[in-house]
Amino acid sequence: MNIVRSMRRCGSASRSLVFVAALLSLPITPIRADDPPNIVVIMADDLGWGDLSCYGATSLETPNIDRLAAEGLRFTSGYCSASTCTPTRYSFLTGTYAFRRPGTGVAPPNSPALIPAGTPTVASLLKQAGYRTAVVGKWHLGLGEAPGPDWNGELKPGPLEIGFDHAFLLPTTNDRVPQVFVEDHRVRGLDPNDPLWVGDTKPSDDHPTGLTHRDSLAMDWSHGHNATIHNGVSRIGFYTGGEAARFRDQDLADHWVEHSIDWIEQDPRTPFFLFFASHDLHVPRVVHERFRGATSLGPRGDAIAELDWSVGALLEALERLEIDDRTLVIFCSDNGPVLDDGYVDQAIERLGEHRPAGPFRGGKYNVFEGGTRTPLIVRWPERVPVGESDQLVCTIDLPASLAALAGVPLPDDALLDSFDLLPALLGEPNAVGRPHLIQQDNGPGNNLGFRVGDWKLIRSRSQRASNVELRLVPTPLPPLQLFRLSTDPSERTDLSGEFPEKVAELDAELQRLIDAGRTRPSVSAE
Repeated sequence: MNIVRSMRRCGSASRSLVFVAALLSLPITPIRADDPPNIVVIMADDLGWGDLSCYGATSLETPNIDRLAAEGLRFTSGYCSASTCTPTRYSFLTGTYAFRRPGTGVAPPNSPALIPAGTPTVASLLKQAGYRTAVVGKWHLGLGEAPGPDWNGELKPGPLEIGFDHAFLLPTTNDRVPQVFVEDHRVRGLDPNDPLWVGDTKPSDDHPTGLTHRDSLAMDWSHGHNATIHNGVSRIGFYTGGEAARFRDQDLADHWVEHSIDWIEQDPRTPFFLFFASHDLHVPRVVHERFRGATSLGPRGDAIAELDWSVGALLEALERLEIDDRTLVIFCSDNGPVLDDGYVDQAIERLGEHRPAGPFRGGKYNVFEGGTRTPLIVRWPERVPVGESDQLVCTIDLPASLAALAGVPLPDDALLDSFDLLPALLGEPNAVGRPHLIQQDNGPGNNLGFRVGDWKLIRSRSQRASNVELRLVPTPLPPLQLFRLSTDPSERTDLSGEFPEKVAELDAELQRLIDAGRTRPSVSAE
């Protein structure tokens, strides 16, 4: 048993000392091209830095995700690139900041594909290296050609046109219509005699909605989610038909896990890349009956318990198939937390002492730290040492880093903002994280955060933000704010008046990186 294996028996109290000792003696060997690891990226939805017990939560327990942290490397400066789902997912797959491509805000139900066919992605690069590739779970990046999807025909382009061999998807988010699965290029189980229609306007005067049939709802809406009703929940947008293809909200997590395991089992000896895109914390939070009441926090806490179960089920499958030791698992989130996001589910009333964003201010929809600094854990038995890392890493770096792991060169005209941080992600000695990070909300770059070392600039062109204190109320902001995260991680003390030269320096550098069209140096510039 080597030192990494023995370290996995150590408790969290002694982890940091063990980590340092291990680094001094751990042999760093190059990845063998003929024996690449399997890769599983688990992306949670709306999960905050403080929502896990391994990140300090005390109001609930997440034993399976905690196990990942206890057996891997837990990052304290791990980020997603945006504080909403569509732009983060776009950046994770393409390695390019979403604000560089118009139309990558929160995708509507009938959005066409936001990533053009043939775009180099983390999936296509790994496929080039011989990996089987699949995405299972929430997509929310559009399907089909403009102006929108042909729900009764072929839904292409989509994941299969950007490097995935297989896709089993929730097409948007579950608070948006339609509630059907998309498998590869078609709606799964669709009866051609009952065609699916999806639209932005009420299809008929007698069509039931959350406004006209509010008394019939199993979960009431608080704002904006009052159109077509399915399974007792009203949604954003309208649809009719496709009754045989519709799913039950309570079964989503089970479907994702079962389908993922089935796909892995088809060929567990060929290296594979699985993007497991959970939906659990996103509204509507309708968990399976066996998780109802699992926590004291109401449906939002119960959804965290369901997410934790999903992680445990995937880990158990890897062990059963005896491929656990040669599988790299990366756990992350698409953005920070939100409480009332459109439904009445007691997320605020039952919060108690729980702090979803941990010590940070903000959450989903804004560029304060709580919006994009999220859990990020890397586990790879026999390779990644146990411990914690404060290196600055982001999900946008996974394409370049995983391509480096697989030995695939990056195209110069793609992955424009993805850095090869493989040494930092693997916890190698003296490895460093990214030099800076641009954070965006769900808009077209109007509000940006810019972290360089301990300094954080917030540029607010709209001069307002929402969910700053985990309440969906508008908060006025000055055009520029400056924070020193080492002494003020909660971003409460604006230092822009005290350090005007630093503000000007960071603002100019941010604009230079925006105007340059990329932050990863081009081959010609190296």
